[in-house]
Amino acid sequence: MKKVKYLILGGGPSGLALAHSLIDRGVPQNQVVLLEKESTVGGLCRSEQVDGSPLDIGGGHFLDVRKTEVLDFLFRFMPREEWSSFDRISKIRLRGQEIDHPLESNLWQFSKSDQVDYLESIARAGCIRGELMPEKFADWVTWKLGDRIAEEYMLPYNRKIWSMDPAMLGTYWLHKLPDVSFRETLRSCLEGRPFGALPAHGTFLYPKNHGYGEVWRRMGDALGDSLVINCPVQSIDLATHTVNGHWQAESIISTIPWTLWPGFCDIPREVLQSIKQLSVVAIDVEYVPDTMNNPSHWIYEPDEAIPHHRYLLRSNFCTNARGYWTETNALRSRPTTGFRHHNEFAYPVNTLGKPKAVAHVLAWAAGHGVLGIGRWGKWEHMNSDIAVAEAMGEAARITSEITNK
Repeated sequence: MKKVKYLILGGGPSGLALAHSLIDRGVPQNQVVLLEKESTVGGLCRSEQVDGSPLDIGGGHFLDVRKTEVLDFLFRFMPREEWSSFDRISKIRLRGQEIDHPLESNLWQFSKSDQVDYLESIARAGCIRGELMPEKFADWVTWKLGDRIAEEYMLPYNRKIWSMDPAMLGTYWLHKLPDVSFRETLRSCLEGRPFGALPAHGTFLYPKNHGYGEVWRRMGDALGDSLVINCPVQSIDLATHTVNGHWQAESIISTIPWTLWPGFCDIPREVLQSIKQLSVVAIDVEYVPDTMNNPSHWIYEPDEAIPHHRYLLRSNFCTNARGYWTETNALRSRPTTGFRHHNEFAYPVNTLGKPKAVAHVLAWAAGHGVLGIGRWGKWEHMNSDIAVAEAMGEAARITSEITNK
């Protein structure tokens, strides 16, 4: 039996950042252990060599530049000079054109007649008429953006990525979406340039000579014996904080999906009911060797006749690479003879009942000395920079609580 202070389950960005942050704050390295089921760390941010260049098997992952504390942290493992900087070029395929994202800021790129069509629809939207904001995402889309954008872009795109009725989604997560007012949309059409807040990754970094998985691989290497790979969780004894009958910890930190936990330990029936309410989308990432003559870094595809919902044009951000890859909800994938990576756990789904269910699971876990963090611990879609920032904050909180005892 190996006894440690902190046992971290899952070696994605959250688990790696937490392990290093705990050590940075004075926890002896031999008192931190991270278990990872795969042969390499990185989780959804892992990369593989495909057709001579890196391919990010979890889909599109890039490093946003806005959180300087996260950049400083990650640059310890991969210095700034090893990253290229890009001003985001992302497009939406609509009405036979490719329009810059976000759509509401770039309607001016359509013909005048199309602009009038969209603006007239937005002017009739519920938010303009002073109606109360609805609780269901499908209703909110029309309420906020009008029926044209809803029917042509937002609703079909969300049906594709989630493979469920958008009416099953809540609105509590909308802070993640671009927020462009009608006034800003109208002004962009009048002046022929975008207005409104830029979405995440307006400027982003990507490794010059590697895939995005390289920085996480280096973080794993830097943990030395504190990292245990090829070690899936098989059992958890909550009474003794023992995992796989081998590691016993004062605290367990879980970054792995709660929907796996019923296979590890006995869970009360009411908690199981909350876990069953947590929905997840599996994504297939497929490589296409043809290089598009297109300047975009990625393209959104709302056409429901096409299986995939996004293209990632790696030749435009990955040095000396050709081809592109696509992201497709696994339920919509078609047979392929090319490279495909299946991500069973890709996107947590923001269903109407999720906040209450997650709060219930986290409260139960905390009562047993288990902390949930990251995309799967919080069941929240976190970009990697957000996951790192959260892990750094949790490490500060954990160690300060110990100091104050």
